[in-house]
Amino acid sequence: MTLSYDDALARDAADPLGGYRDAFHRHADPVAYLDGNSLGRPPKATLDRVTRAIDRDWGERLIRGWEEGWSERAETLGNLLASACLGAAPGQTVVTDSTSVNLYKVVYAACDLQGGRDEIVIDDGNFPTDRYLVESVARARGMYVRWLSPDPIAGVTHRDLSAALSPQTAVVVLSHVDYRSGAIADLPGLTRLAHDAGALVVWDVCHSAGVLPIDLDRFGVDFAVGCTYKYLNAGPGAPAFLYVAARLLPDVRQPIPGWWSARDVFAMADTYEPALDARRMLSGSPNILGMIGVEEGVRLVERAGIDAIRAKAADLTGMCVDLVDAWLAPRGFAVVSPRDAAARGGHVSIQGPGARKLRDKMVAAGVIPDFRNPDTIRLGLSPLSTSYAELWTAMDTIRSIVGR
Repeated sequence: MTLSYDDALARDAADPLGGYRDAFHRHADPVAYLDGNSLGRPPKATLDRVTRAIDRDWGERLIRGWEEGWSERAETLGNLLASACLGAAPGQTVVTDSTSVNLYKVVYAACDLQGGRDEIVIDDGNFPTDRYLVESVARARGMYVRWLSPDPIAGVTHRDLSAALSPQTAVVVLSHVDYRSGAIADLPGLTRLAHDAGALVVWDVCHSAGVLPIDLDRFGVDFAVGCTYKYLNAGPGAPAFLYVAARLLPDVRQPIPGWWSARDVFAMADTYEPALDARRMLSGSPNILGMIGVEEGVRLVERAGIDAIRAKAADLTGMCVDLVDAWLAPRGFAVVSPRDAAARGGHVSIQGPGARKLRDKMVAAGVIPDFRNPDTIRLGLSPLSTSYAELWTAMDTIRSIVGR
């Protein structure tokens, strides 16, 4: 039997995370916002903190702010994020730059550790930035790119990776959650497989940070990068983060060293000596105002608990799949995400006739999804800010549109 609106309301009443919806700013709210996997809603606390920071931290304290906590912000916030979202011990994570810059840094640094090996492995369905940057690093270092072509729904499997690994494989670059289908890659198993072949692994966790447990330390991950403006709700263009395993830090040399990565930032030394911890991966001065959004978003995840967030994500996406099957499949639409909740992240993708036009009609009706060329609509379900009733209303609106 198809879930009713009253059923959705009952789920909201029993939802242990339901109260977190009140933590987000809502002005002229749409009927339903289903794009939190691209840009999360703004936490109310972020708006207050930014105002106070401009008025007091910057406006009153001025440059003294660097001596009053700003200088350590990339590391302290990195440690908070690592503990709340990444399953990582202190000293291995920094908040800095964009995902693109961070990915270039860690892929280049990983290749640098693998002298004598000249291949980088990546799948041809990975996010464009990841593919472009891997090709750029390969050109700069005189290396080769070996491409995987995984199933577009299931993502990279052990068989896919095994077929590509060789004695020349230096680095493998993978996404934890596929940005199109939402498929969750087997992070521990694929990492182990690459290590058995002598390769290092770089994981892109943009679509899993803040919605899935990751456990980087436990599973022996080498490098990871991610953004903060999706499930961490840090705001458009907010600083990203990178992780380098402690066992690799003493030998890591990044390609964009700046004064902020020096062992003594303010020594202005004639020769470069990198910091001993993950700060060696920094380049220029940190984005202090941008980090406020990161901190408040991570604090919400920390309070809610990543396991509770994961449980609601599985439930929301399951409800979405059921409603697509009941209401949209008869109109030619299909789920192009894994049907097993254990294999699916925080969004559900659908395909069908006239998907682009449907997306435009959805937006006009107040339901905001995401669209990916050529014909995929992504329904992003951010557990801290999305209610069951909101999802039900969105799906009912889509049903009405396609039924016309």
